[in-house]
Amino acid sequence: MLLMCLKAFLVGGAICVVGQLLIDITKMTPARILVTFVCLGVVLGAIGVYDRLVDFAGAGATIPLTGFGNSLAAGVREAVDRDGLLGVVTGGLTACAGGVTVAVLAGLVTALVTKPKDK
Repeated sequence: MLLMCLKAFLVGGAICVVGQLLIDITKMTPARILVTFVCLGVVLGAIGVYDRLVDFAGAGATIPLTGFGNSLAAGVREAVDRDGLLGVVTGGLTACAGGVTVAVLAGLVTALVTKPKDK
């Protein structure tokens, strides 16, 4: 158990370090970096590399945005096997619907509970 936590910490931390380096070294905006991470997760998930990283690091690989991209790729893969070409459109949405719903509801609750301020 402790070894799995250490692996998750190291892999998740390494992904975050890459993101921080991209912010510090390049002129990429945070939004572009986030999109890059999601797309990288999709590509690595589509070719089967990211699944091995998930097996190794668990939550350290599934919680960052690259894990979201991997979930999209896995959902599309399963939906294409099941529904054919229609699965390309529906698979990613179906696979990530739960996580997106929780994020939207958490944002709604936060907006209702806190007092917004203009910058």
